[in-house]
Amino acid sequence: MRLLIDQISIQQGKLVSLEEEKRHKDEECAQLKALVRELERKGLNSLIKNNKVPVAAVVIMACNRRDYLERTVESILKYHSPVASKFPLFISQDGTNQAVKDKALSYNQITYMQHLDFEPVHPERPGEILAYYKIARHYKWALDALFNKHNFNRVIILEDDMEIAPDFFDYFEATASILDKDETIMAVSSWNDNGQVQFVHDSKTLYRSDFFPGLGWMLTKSIWNELSPKWPKAYWDDWLRLKEVHQDRQFIRPEICRTYNFGEHGSSMGQFFKQYLESIKLNDARIDWKSMDLSYLMEDKFLNHFAKLVSDAKLVTGPDFVLKASNINGDIKIKYRDQQEFEIVARQFGIFEEWKDGIPRTSYKGVVVFRYKSPKRIFLVGPNSLQQLGIKDL
Repeated sequence: MRLLIDQISIQQGKLVSLEEEKRHKDEECAQLKALVRELERKGLNSLIKNNKVPVAAVVIMACNRRDYLERTVESILKYHSPVASKFPLFISQDGTNQAVKDKALSYNQITYMQHLDFEPVHPERPGEILAYYKIARHYKWALDALFNKHNFNRVIILEDDMEIAPDFFDYFEATASILDKDETIMAVSSWNDNGQVQFVHDSKTLYRSDFFPGLGWMLTKSIWNELSPKWPKAYWDDWLRLKEVHQDRQFIRPEICRTYNFGEHGSSMGQFFKQYLESIKLNDARIDWKSMDLSYLMEDKFLNHFAKLVSDAKLVTGPDFVLKASNINGDIKIKYRDQQEFEIVARQFGIFEEWKDGIPRTSYKGVVVFRYKSPKRIFLVGPNSLQQLGIKDL
């Protein structure tokens, strides 16, 4: 009798589990049907039928911050109308926050997607913030949908706490061809970690970097096909910064940011906001990207281009780097021997000190470049940088 009772109890548990699973599937099915209706209503199908191949889909990743989402969308719509056919807009919401859903659905120009994830989160270490796991799941779901279901060739990812620059769309359209042609470029970003107003000068200058910047970035379908099967459970941005993941491929970044992150409150709890993000300069100049020759960003040309800039800069040694830099006209370079020494110099100037997997933020071949007192460039040069750049050591 006891065995029979146990078996009945087990079967009842399975029934409850199946009913719960069915409810989740029914909700997901309803969301997919709603998405199809939304796509048809907003004319995405007719856009493709008219052979207007978009440059990239633009997706805003959202969750539960209605006011932030509204500010982001209003910034995008300010510049979107002339390029609407080139950049279809999506909002992908993680979860069921009704205020966010209502706000997203209120925009006729934007297609709404909703990620419903009822699976429990099992963090790998005690005390971890569960939101980072939920965010990673949401990113994978949204990018799978945009690349595989909607078959876009490129996608630009924004978050719901970003404003964009006037030339945001032109910038990504201009760099899309470089991304397609050069297999050593993994993504194009609109962000510079050292983009604070005191460290930037030229709106037209772009760089290659070994460090993934994130915060407004574009990738191709072929890159996503590589990343999707091994997408991490959490901390997806730091995962992309691992050498084993990017495999010595690089990222295009601007000197002056094309996005501004105003998210003081969120999953990262305003980490670095006051110290680094608040003073970021958002580009306000209209740049005619169509007339610019960006071929210097191709791998072979950029190596020579950047090597010449570093080679021509005057070497500064000894302590008091900031004082010496202030008293020298023209570009300068400062050599560092290891991460500890880099952090000391970076702290003197006030730029990011952080490294990931042996790579300083924004660096190219171990060199971190930023402006100091207007057009003057400062190059912090690593122990192997000159050799990698083909420059004779000093």
